[in-house]
Amino acid sequence: MSLSVEERKMLTKEWCQKAKGKLEQVIVHVGCLSLKDSQELARHAAEAGVDGIAVIAPSFFKPRTADALRKFLQEVASAAPSVPFYYYHIPAVTGVNVPARDVLEGIEKLIPSFRGVKFSGTDLMDFGRCVSYSPPHWSLLYGVDEQLLAALAMGAHGAVGSTYNYLGSHANQLISAFEKGDLSQARTIQFKVQELLCYAIKHGFDVGVNKQLMIELSGLRLGPPRLPLLPCTADHAQSIAKKYHSIFPDH
Repeated sequence: MSLSVEERKMLTKEWCQKAKGKLEQVIVHVGCLSLKDSQELARHAAEAGVDGIAVIAPSFFKPRTADALRKFLQEVASAAPSVPFYYYHIPAVTGVNVPARDVLEGIEKLIPSFRGVKFSGTDLMDFGRCVSYSPPHWSLLYGVDEQLLAALAMGAHGAVGSTYNYLGSHANQLISAFEKGDLSQARTIQFKVQELLCYAIKHGFDVGVNKQLMIELSGLRLGPPRLPLLPCTADHAQSIAKKYHSIFPDH
């Protein structure tokens, strides 16, 4: 959301090119405060060959009702009608607290390309109601990393999360343990993730910190965050990285 439209187009193009033969899917977020910008990004994403587009609710002038939000999503989706479309529900960031289940009511009539939700909220009742309402061709993807196991029990089909840039292998192990019915192992991994995130949150954890932590743990040079987010000091990120290695000693 801090990038210009042109920067977002450049990223989309790069991801689509670099992902060929490496990733099964590239889903690009095209949500903006401006409907016209969102439509422009949706059209560009379709031309770039993405496998899906996702949209969060506008967060300055907020939709007050599920109907208003559905209409906004419909207008964005209409710019790329052949591309699978996902609603990205993240109320803690957008401040739009319309239940996701209400947004889904009759949505396929408005958006035939609708294929699911990235649910980044902590309301598991709302999430469960989304799962129970969903037809088989939809995907319900969960985005609160510290509650993944609970979401899997509710019927989540997968997960998308920022910490998976360095916790991805552990999340995959958690999902595998759950699918095998080994709840004890799944809980063990989830509790370790919770321990790390509790430590990080207690000491200060935002996108700037998370980005620096990705650098520390991956070795990739990712650069600083963009203002108004401030860079994280190396010492701060290294203390979280040290905690990570103590919790996951084999990594």
